[in-house]
Amino acid sequence: MKEKIINRVNSSPLILIDLEEFYPKNKMLVFDISLWLDQGFVLREKEFREKAKNFNWEKFRNQFVAIKCESKAIIPSWASMLVSMYLNRVSKKVVYGSIENLKEQVFNDIISKIDFNKYKDKPVIIKGCTNKKIPENAYIQLFNRLQLVAKSIFYGEACSSVPLFKTQK
Repeated sequence: MKEKIINRVNSSPLILIDLEEFYPKNKMLVFDISLWLDQGFVLREKEFREKAKNFNWEKFRNQFVAIKCESKAIIPSWASMLVSMYLNRVSKKVVYGSIENLKEQVFNDIISKIDFNKYKDKPVIIKGCTNKKIPENAYIQLFNRLQLVAKSIFYGEACSSVPLFKTQK
């Protein structure tokens, strides 16, 4: 007698959240201020402003941008703000720091826009294996938000997950 095989994972109430599905399609780029410094170290205000004014900002259109200085020059804050002013006209988001800082902030924005009501009183799995690098902080921020509404939270896959949180009865 043949028994019908039942996929209990598919029929379970578990909801899988895969942060990779939220990964933005836009590029994440770096704008290096040191390229506009005299010998990579000296900021000359007049020349810096002229370069910013005449620069073609189009390559940053609809992209996420991290402003940084690759050299060890000490840059006044106004220089980054000036670059940010021009980037804000064309890009999706501008931060000061590394690509990692940028990814963290982009994911913070993404997570803040998720409607967590659909996870209320439900068991949730935060998918662990991704092809793209997801910032560790994104997992923490997602967990923190889910913990307020979910019945239980696991990490991994439905077939092999690590329990993290369960509401007290």
